[in-house]
Amino acid sequence: MKILIAGGSGFIGTALSSALLNRGHVVTALGRSPSGLRIQDSGRYHYVSVDTTREGEWQEHVRRTNAVINLAGKNIFSYWTQKTKSRIYESRVATTRHLVTALPDGNRTLFLSASAAGYYGHRTNDVIDETAPPGNDFLAKVCLDWEQEARRAESRGARTVTMRFGVVLGKGGGALTKMLPAYKLCLGGSIGSGRQWFPWIHLEDLLSAVHFLIAHDDVNGPVNICAPNAITQYEFAKALGQRLKRPVFWPLPTVMVKLFLGELGTALLSSQRVVPARLRDQGFSFRYPDIQTALDDII
Repeated sequence: MKILIAGGSGFIGTALSSALLNRGHVVTALGRSPSGLRIQDSGRYHYVSVDTTREGEWQEHVRRTNAVINLAGKNIFSYWTQKTKSRIYESRVATTRHLVTALPDGNRTLFLSASAAGYYGHRTNDVIDETAPPGNDFLAKVCLDWEQEARRAESRGARTVTMRFGVVLGKGGGALTKMLPAYKLCLGGSIGSGRQWFPWIHLEDLLSAVHFLIAHDDVNGPVNICAPNAITQYEFAKALGQRLKRPVFWPLPTVMVKLFLGELGTALLSSQRVVPARLRDQGFSFRYPDIQTALDDII
């Protein structure tokens, strides 16, 4: 299968490119990085450095593929100025709009578009499956508009899936890269009260879920891609400290989180007890269903 990945130079995109190549697919990756040299396969891999928030010749690659996987989006982990929020929004919504516009009409193209558990906003202890409504904060608004752009692909004949990712944990990048230095210095701990729910997914299970969605023609619409065993922020901090053999002291107070991180801090304090109901009902099997086995593999 000929597969195009938007956001192909990022942490998930690079891993997914390698996984798809290993399965015999032909991959075209689009990214902001100047080069895609982290992938060593000149025969079935093609990298295009491009700004996908703008229309251009790169859209011709979309028209020549069987499947499009949209992972593009600016990293949210920085202080949110109005300019930063605009870039977070446009990197997702504009890219998705341009990808959908480039899809050939009436062609049964597969369109897998990333979204996030942030779609649901702050939900305290509610158990959240794919039927839950969106939240009303900034990230929820981004995800809602992101998914609405993706769903336009249905009118062009594409089987469309919006993948609501939990926090992705894996080797060599992602959220853990930002957390580990503090924990290794014995400065790690939960955020705020620690009682808020923390949706997460091991990178390998995420890649397997993408393969699963490619293979299952009967799946469309929203799909939660997160581990089945939900944990709280405190449980995550405790498990990570134990794995690193480091003590976990007091949580970072809510007032400090909001003071130093602003609106991002408020987002990090949100609680989302997300369950992968549709993957479960379709018979998907998780290799790393609990945080202990996941951290044992990653660290």
